[in-house]
Amino acid sequence: MSIITRIRKNEYFKSAIAIVLVIVVVLGFFLVLQFALHVEVPIRVVESGSMCVPYSNRCDGWSHAFSQTLHVGDIIVIQGVNPEEINSDYPNSDIIVYQNPTNPAATPIVHRVVEKYQIGDIWYFQTKGDGNGQNWPATPSVQEYDSNSLWHTGEGVSEHLVLGKVVMRIPWFGHITLFLRNNPWGLPAIVTIIIALLVIEFIFPIFKDRRKQQQQNIDNEILQENSFSLIKR
Repeated sequence: MSIITRIRKNEYFKSAIAIVLVIVVVLGFFLVLQFALHVEVPIRVVESGSMCVPYSNRCDGWSHAFSQTLHVGDIIVIQGVNPEEINSDYPNSDIIVYQNPTNPAATPIVHRVVEKYQIGDIWYFQTKGDGNGQNWPATPSVQEYDSNSLWHTGEGVSEHLVLGKVVMRIPWFGHITLFLRNNPWGLPAIVTIIIALLVIEFIFPIFKDRRKQQQQNIDNEILQENSFSLIKR
């Protein structure tokens, strides 16, 4: 049996290949989403409760997984969009992801478009969180617009700051990311679990094989001794 054949049949080699394939598939899927949705970051996690409309004083996303608003822990899929095509027909308007006009480097904001207007060739969007002020779908006052309640200029979000619109909401699963981000021991715990799984997968079998080989050697020695004794008789 050639070295290459033995390597290919090795269980550790197969496990390593499987891990690499999983990583490649995940990265490939992300790149495909980037290309298909025309946006740099096609998947994000909702961190704020500003889009959450409470039901029975609850706003956790667990009990109303399929509501039309967003909850903390939701995974959202984002699509690049032509600013002119963004729907501003409130309350059924688009939810957009945009950079804060006063701090573009901050975490992007995910709010619903209330209205849009054009100055020259540039589109601007007035936005509001569904759970801020009067809860969606009630018609908000101008004072509740983000431009008046967050950055206090009255000017809407420029199309140049719009990263895309939300096209899909996946409830619950984003809590894993938030857990890792918000708990200082979250990431070490995950790393510890991964290391433990690798030890179980790769290290334990090595010791098991060694013990098995040692036992086999002992059995062979006993068998040889018994055979030698029979010959002497």
